[in-house]
Amino acid sequence: MDYEEIKKLIDDMGNAKIDELEIEFPEGMKISMKKNTEKEIVVTNGAQMQANAISTTPTTNVVLNNQNNAEVPINETTGNKNAQEENYKIIKSPMVGTFYSRPAPNKEAFAKTGDTVKKGQVICIVEAMKLMNEIESEFDGEIAEICVKDGDVVEYGTPLFKIK
Repeated sequence: MDYEEIKKLIDDMGNAKIDELEIEFPEGMKISMKKNTEKEIVVTNGAQMQANAISTTPTTNVVLNNQNNAEVPINETTGNKNAQEENYKIIKSPMVGTFYSRPAPNKEAFAKTGDTVKKGQVICIVEAMKLMNEIESEFDGEIAEICVKDGDVVEYGTPLFKIK
């Protein structure tokens, strides 16, 4: 299946009255689509498990999952600094990509140290596979620390912000 066929499948899925579609091909390729506010496709090819996402919208909103990325307890064994940090809530990267604190190089940052943020407020972008994924705060609070710099490559689970 080539790019144009996949693109047509996305368009057809948007017009169809189904919410989910999964196709497995004999050669090991698998296409899985779920309809939300954005369309997302994951293509895997056999044992390589190579994932490619194609979206018809330039921005995907990502809300951190409370079970996986929410609060991380910090060890109390190394003194006062850690005793203060145990009250922080950590917002972690939900994916591998490039961290950006602002929507464009000439724009203001989404959030800075000392800013008060609300749950659901966009606080940064993680670019992955040419898609700009807006990362929203899972908590109400004040940004105590931004743990990464603009343009840094982040891994899944990398702490991005400390919220108090």
